[in-house]
Amino acid sequence: MSATGEAHVEEPPSSGFWSDVVAAVRGVPRDYTKGKIGRAVMLLAIPMVLEMSMQSLFMVVDVFFVGKLGPDAVAIVGLSDSLLMLVFSIAIGLSMGATAMVARRVGEGDVEAAAVAAVQVITVGFVLALPLGALGILFAPEALQLMGASAALAERGTYFTAIMLGGNATVMLLFLINAVFRGAGDPAIAMRALWIANLINIGLDPLLIFGIGPFPELGLEGAAIATTLGRGLGVVYQVWMLGNGKSRVVLRWSQVRLVPDVMMRLLRVSGIGILQYLVSTASFLGLVRILALFGDVALAGYTIAVRVIIFILLPAWGLGNAAATLVGQNLGAGDPERAERSVWFTARCNTLFLGLVAIVFLFFSKELAGLFVPQQDVVEIAAQCLQIFAYSYVFWGFGVITVLAFNGAGDTTTPTWINFWVYWMVQIPLAWGLAVELEYGPQGVFWAITTSQLLLAAVGVAVFRRGSWKTRTI
Repeated sequence: MSATGEAHVEEPPSSGFWSDVVAAVRGVPRDYTKGKIGRAVMLLAIPMVLEMSMQSLFMVVDVFFVGKLGPDAVAIVGLSDSLLMLVFSIAIGLSMGATAMVARRVGEGDVEAAAVAAVQVITVGFVLALPLGALGILFAPEALQLMGASAALAERGTYFTAIMLGGNATVMLLFLINAVFRGAGDPAIAMRALWIANLINIGLDPLLIFGIGPFPELGLEGAAIATTLGRGLGVVYQVWMLGNGKSRVVLRWSQVRLVPDVMMRLLRVSGIGILQYLVSTASFLGLVRILALFGDVALAGYTIAVRVIIFILLPAWGLGNAAATLVGQNLGAGDPERAERSVWFTARCNTLFLGLVAIVFLFFSKELAGLFVPQQDVVEIAAQCLQIFAYSYVFWGFGVITVLAFNGAGDTTTPTWINFWVYWMVQIPLAWGLAVELEYGPQGVFWAITTSQLLLAAVGVAVFRRGSWKTRTI
């Protein structure tokens, strides 16, 4: 028993690889601060990888069906996603604080305190989502034009963008509550929430876009409605799991209150985390704005490439989330050396995975892009993007893991500075210089991104090895 009266979940004996896989998907409770590190990484990473794959499936499914409506529709989705990245930045930043704080409390054996932290982050997320949704509904066409859309393209995309941004609370809560589950060591619940959301989206997308059967033909707006409904029902499942006592962190009505001390500590960690992702998101928006100078075909090609990349690479983020949880829980249990070993083991696994991805991108980029659009000029741009990005992936595997490990320790400041220097001081000026000044066009933007990913990996590893994150308190 812990000092708080909560019993640690003992490490069950392994009965083989496939039985462990089944246990990971089922969400069998276990103590990740004990036992073999490789097994802990695998048991956490399997549901997290599946969760991240489901998250990316939203984007892939939408662009698959929207691609049937033409390049303009794909370009609208890409511009709207760029705007929605601001919401993702806030959600991901808050989720860093949620995962770090919940993992630390669970590692200490204090699940009551973990539940209190969960209430605070859900409250903050919901409150922030309301004004963001209102602004998205009121200023959708202006926002699209700000991103470089023509007046005609902005008019066509107004309702799609308004629905996506207006329903941003579903994105916010889906991210934040899943962060609570991941920090608690319940990644299988987070995975199932995304499964539910995706199955609903996949089923509704063709019905609402093309008007199959009794459903109205809503076109582009149908994709937005399907996505928002799917995410919303995923949130309903999350809330039900938090309240029914089947997750490690259980919320009771008596805990639904603001706790100023916990709220301030959470905001201190999450606030810098939000800034961290706003830095990278602003850079992403800048890249989209540069690409918009080269026309709708360049935007559509980049949108297709990003969808393919996110679908294939989010498993790498799943491994990173596993490392973040292990860092938080092991620091809470007073074992920073095990936390560090977990990070290096996960980084090696990630590099192997991304090396295989790089091979696929180098040799099958046109085939992958061609799955989404028939227009060959769009496919050519997307294929160039995938091939150029592939050159950085082996190294970037370490960069992803180390940055997320900092966040798992509650040190969101260090990766924020790394992102600032790499993305704003290097990536954006280099993209402009190569694409516009040296007239390399879209390829210049792609090479700038690849260069920044290589730099991120080198800086992330060098700073992580210093070990200052081991003494971080939250």
